[in-house]
Amino acid sequence: MKMISFIDTTLRDGHQSLWATRMKTAHMLPIAPEIDRAGYKSVELMGTVHFDACLRYLREDPWERIRLLSEALPNTPLGALIRSKSLTSFNIVPDSVISLWVKRCAANGIRRLMIFDALHDWNNLTVSVAAAKAEGIEVAIPLVYSLSPVHTDAFYARKTAEMIQKLDPDTVMIKDSIGLLTPERTKTLVPIIKQHIGDRPLEMHSHCTTGLAPLCCLESVELGVDTLYTCSSPLANGPSHPSIENMTMNLRRLGFATQIDLEAVKAIADHFRYIAKREEKPMGVPAEYDAFQYVHQVPGGMISNLEFMLAQRKMSHRLEEVLEEISVIREEWGYPVMITPFSQIVGTQAVLNVLLGERYQKSTEEGVRYVLGHYGQTPAPVDPKVLDRMTQTAEGKKFLNWEQPQPDIEDLRKEIGRPEISDDELLLRILFPEEHVDATQAAGPIQTRYPRGDKPVMALIQEFAGRKDFRTIHVQKKDFSLKMQKSGVHR
Repeated sequence: MKMISFIDTTLRDGHQSLWATRMKTAHMLPIAPEIDRAGYKSVELMGTVHFDACLRYLREDPWERIRLLSEALPNTPLGALIRSKSLTSFNIVPDSVISLWVKRCAANGIRRLMIFDALHDWNNLTVSVAAAKAEGIEVAIPLVYSLSPVHTDAFYARKTAEMIQKLDPDTVMIKDSIGLLTPERTKTLVPIIKQHIGDRPLEMHSHCTTGLAPLCCLESVELGVDTLYTCSSPLANGPSHPSIENMTMNLRRLGFATQIDLEAVKAIADHFRYIAKREEKPMGVPAEYDAFQYVHQVPGGMISNLEFMLAQRKMSHRLEEVLEEISVIREEWGYPVMITPFSQIVGTQAVLNVLLGERYQKSTEEGVRYVLGHYGQTPAPVDPKVLDRMTQTAEGKKFLNWEQPQPDIEDLRKEIGRPEISDDELLLRILFPEEHVDATQAAGPIQTRYPRGDKPVMALIQEFAGRKDFRTIHVQKKDFSLKMQKSGVHR
């Protein structure tokens, strides 16, 4: 009986997909003992977007979050994600910053890194992979799934072979961030990737955007996938991942084994269900099938951002027009995969094209840099007419002869002007707005006190204990009270 392992994404992709990356460290820590005993191969905690959210919205030091969770999960490796050479934003960062970032991830408690490049330009990953291996971190490299005339099974076979030869990862994964994978495509894609990875484990990471991810995951296991990415049920489904509860149940009925402790899984779900209710956060529900998703390929979270951008300009009724324009730009730009940062770059250009009335009248700096190849080799050549139009804009002319500066860390430290700060703080100041780093430091240590939602009586007592409008709490079992009333005994 084959054993299937799981990687939990509740603390990373789950709340990124459903709660706009707003889960606090205090939401995580109380239930960490149950997560640690649940039987996961790894627990994903941080993507680079989580660093930004911690600083910008939560005023939490992201490095402190890693340290706290690493200590709270002594038996389960913590995982994080690195996005190519742009790392935390649309800017391409020096190699020295990437190397130090990986080193500090390891020093603070990260034991596993998913290192990906959505263009499958493996030259972009040589620095980060080498740094991770030097730190003894497990390296998982994804093949990012997309639909286009370019992204064929032969394309993925070729890119897998190149990846193995150039980067030698510990683990290979299929990363279906947009939820485009179907069971039919799974049947052809998984075997052709397995032909090239030797005895390395193969993992499946798929989002439920079109409702098909659970089926694709089950199909992939039948074809030899070893590990599935799942979420606790309150943060599963919708644009998130399949639930651990559903996957465990179905795998066992199909004759596969897992090491998942379902009692711990229930406690985790109860806790996050309590948080969702207390914080008025949405819970994931199964998504209805949407054929248009396969045309525009925009992630669910980004559609809400497009709606917001259009609403600000009182143009909400033009959303479908923007989505259609996105599909046209994708073709003109050589079929970029619609995940960060390319989904935002393509989406912004589509909004400009639609609202200004003339296509490519204005371009963003990021769009120009993409078509010029600064982010890496595009999957297919960019339309020459579009390339010429974009490089003739004011933004385009700035980057025609651009080359990536490669300052070392000491140069950057001098530029920041704070020689006494730690490497952790230095990285935050290099990569994020100064005002958010300052505000986070002023906020002090992360507040970790929060009720544990799977223990309702204790949570209630803790809630009352934080209030100042009374001094005494009296707890009485309901059945005891009823018994006393029936016997004529009164307080």
